Amino acid sequence: MRIITGSARGINLETLEGEATRPTADRVKEAMFSMLQFDMEGRRVLDLFAGSGQLGLEALSRGASSAVFVDNSRDAVNIVLKNAAKTKLKDRCRAAVYDYETYLEGAAGKEDFHIIFLDPPYNTDAMVNALRLISEGSLLAEGGIIACETDTIPEERQKRKKAPREDDETAVLRDVFCGDEALMSEFVIRKTARYGRTRLTLLEGV
Repeated sequence: MRIITGSARGINLETLEGEATRPTADRVKEAMFSMLQFDMEGRRVLDLFAGSGQLGLEALSRGASSAVFVDNSRDAVNIVLKNAAKTKLKDRCRAAVYDYETYLEGAAGKEDFHIIFLDPPYNTDAMVNALRLISEGSLLAEGGIIACETDTIPEERQKRKKAPREDDETAVLRDVFCGDEALMSEFVIRKTARYGRTRLTLLEGV
């Protein structure tokens, strides 16, 4: 796992051993940043389920002004800080051990971000809960983007192989918002695409 481009291009990042985190594959990360390529310079970034910190560090390498890294694992945050030092980006980083809900509730009305990376554990309600708290807390800056990485719901995969191609809104409602139409109405789908079993979706505020 490495930084793809920018000031820290080519630097290999440390990761946690075992299955405690699920690093974003380089192919998926490259696709995500291709979607975001014109939206990085000078931006404030939140990497909420930080893991090794690779998404926030990639953004900093490409010109983001600052990044906040949040993870509920002390080991993960220690890895983030090691990677920040290794990439010489530590002076633009803040990293903290928090449950994502606690952090978002505490940051409401105090901070906002131009880019928020959401790559929570699959098969949980963390994505929907995080999006709801971001909306309620006005944590997305004007014109900001939320970059979501989700699983395509397992039981739906076989059905879709034989079904007609569905529209993007239907796919995002299922894979990102878990069918919550009211929450989805608070966002605009900027882009979405599938890469294997992974769906990448960029959301903007209404």
